[in-house]
Amino acid sequence: MGTIIFQGCSEQEIIAGCAKNETKYQQMLYNMLSAKMFAVCLRYANEYNAAQDLLQEGFVKIFRNIEKFRGEGSFEGWARRIFVNTAIEHYRKQVNLYALHDTDKRSFEYYDDNALETLKHEDILKMIQQLSDGYRTVFNLYVIEGYSHKEIGDLMQISEGTSKSQLSRARYLLQKMIVENSDALPQSLNG
Repeated sequence: MGTIIFQGCSEQEIIAGCAKNETKYQQMLYNMLSAKMFAVCLRYANEYNAAQDLLQEGFVKIFRNIEKFRGEGSFEGWARRIFVNTAIEHYRKQVNLYALHDTDKRSFEYYDDNALETLKHEDILKMIQQLSDGYRTVFNLYVIEGYSHKEIGDLMQISEGTSKSQLSRARYLLQKMIVENSDALPQSLNG
């Protein structure tokens, strides 16, 4: 694994400078990670300004806790977990997640999963942002971050069944949005 160099400093130097609360290094770290971490925040937020708030809150947590990074694994991975957890905490405080009672997967009509591949990244992101906070958070944690339903339940303080039903409903709603926006789909998927 090579050493990451950013603006003439190694990642280790930047981390050490941030641990000493030096503004120069904090700005370097922000410049180094902000674009990638903003993309993470955008997936969890329902709009741009909320994503900016999550980004700012996440960096405050990183700067306050940077000395806890032990060098095990990548720093970027460690930072990403902070941003994901910040988003989860934010929505856990604001939203009560309710299980969809009597939800039967067979009651949802599923469409071609490859349809997502025909849409632009921005279009998919806009659709995900239209989901309710609970659906969006579970969808991101399961599909993007790779958490299990048990882990999601523990993180969000919901049952494993609620996580599963939230994911199922999120997928259904996304597929419905794709069909409703069928002009973005190739004719072969339009039927």
